[in-house]
Amino acid sequence: MTIKKIKSIVIVGGGTSGWMTAAALSKHFKNKAINITLIDSSQLGTIGVGEATIPTLRRFYQGLGFSDLDVINATNATCKLGIEFKDWHKKGSSFIHPFGLYGQGTKEVPFHHYWLKARQQGDCTDIADYSLGVNLAKHNKFTFPDSKPSSQLEIFDWALHFDASLFAQLMRDYAISNGVRHIDNKITNVNLSAVDGSINSLTLADNSQLDGDLFIDCSGFKGLLIQQTLKTGYIDWSKWLVCDRAVAVQSKASATPIPRTISHAQKAGWLWHIPLQHRTGNGHVYSSKFISDEEAKATLMQSLDDEALHEPRFFSFTPGRSKAAWNKNCIAVGLSSGFIEPLESTSIALVETAIDKIILSFSENQYSQREVDRFNEVTALEYERVRDFIILHYKANQRGDSPMWQYCQEMELPEMLKEKMRLFKEEAKIIRYPWEIFGLDSWLAIFSGLDYLPEVYDKKVDNMKLDYLTDNLNYMRSRVSKSVDMAPSHNDFLQQYCHFNPQK
Repeated sequence: MTIKKIKSIVIVGGGTSGWMTAAALSKHFKNKAINITLIDSSQLGTIGVGEATIPTLRRFYQGLGFSDLDVINATNATCKLGIEFKDWHKKGSSFIHPFGLYGQGTKEVPFHHYWLKARQQGDCTDIADYSLGVNLAKHNKFTFPDSKPSSQLEIFDWALHFDASLFAQLMRDYAISNGVRHIDNKITNVNLSAVDGSINSLTLADNSQLDGDLFIDCSGFKGLLIQQTLKTGYIDWSKWLVCDRAVAVQSKASATPIPRTISHAQKAGWLWHIPLQHRTGNGHVYSSKFISDEEAKATLMQSLDDEALHEPRFFSFTPGRSKAAWNKNCIAVGLSSGFIEPLESTSIALVETAIDKIILSFSENQYSQREVDRFNEVTALEYERVRDFIILHYKANQRGDSPMWQYCQEMELPEMLKEKMRLFKEEAKIIRYPWEIFGLDSWLAIFSGLDYLPEVYDKKVDNMKLDYLTDNLNYMRSRVSKSVDMAPSHNDFLQQYCHFNPQK
């Protein structure tokens, strides 16, 4: 098997994905005599609307040596305990997908089976009542999780709402301090090998040449290397994910920021509202098949609570992924590798997993086809697992008030999602496949929030007397409620740790 040596890496494109990649690789290869260059052009813009994250980002920057407070203060961030979904189940409904657990299960039986039995016996309490993450978010509270929780009732995780451009700047400074070379220039040509069609070099606007052994494509939707040059091909998932447009605008922030993202379903898509310390990010994700750009823009602008800071920006996308994320000597990371849609803040998470896989592929300064094949296999699985999780949000809706939502109710599903939904509906089982970003409680949050619930439960629960079960459930709710009462407000947290001034 041919072994290819790596002495130089060229990252094409800055922005969040490019500079995250540069930062992580500069640490990994610091003592391995590999030159890393990032090329982008200040004349070209970036998408730059990714303001909400999931908890995996915190593990990423902690691995580089940054603390949570370092990043919060550098990026005007606020805390995110989950996402509130308004009107997704039906108009007037609301539920929160938390970064945390529900209730206290046993070794043999997950908690939701106990809750399902109580529900079938007439208990009308919401499963959200057993989640500390949900209730902190709902009451606009925030505190650091206990590092040594005494039970599952105290476990929750959190992420950030942040200024993506400021985070990219933080990653840029780290990467350059670690020896990454930055070139601000335009690429005018990508030069391929006549022998095997791999990338030899890049020609820049000043006619200089930039050589490399490995090229990482962080050029965004255009996929300059992976698609435009290497013609890798793209798998289109728009038959399941009908939203293909978004319009975004930032607005002033006069209200106290809340510790959750808002996702508000509309007749042909959904609105996001993401509170930062200094402004609010807003957007409308929608399907061009069911609404015009102008109507989508009007819906967004009417939803703003405060003055817009600029003209709304449109972008379009095709949900799907590159047929191969690693083709020849080019690895696609970020939007060039694929895009599901903005729901559930998965784009940056998929950047993180791509970077992890690159690092795992290069324990030494070399690679073979074995590493390429494994990288592509795992990337495909990750994207498909995320895709299925997002599809569930649309498929299980009970709105029925517009053509888009009716289409989503009736559409055929990918086989693995169909089986996952069947197992939960018929057996109350939630299975987790390998390479899933979202855990069992995340699936439970969407299943329960959309009222896609089974009429069965694990019969082991019947070993517990109903009175004892009821007493335990009451105790769990009480524990959660007391923990919320004791927690400071999100506003107090920001003022204490981040010098946040809501009047500025």
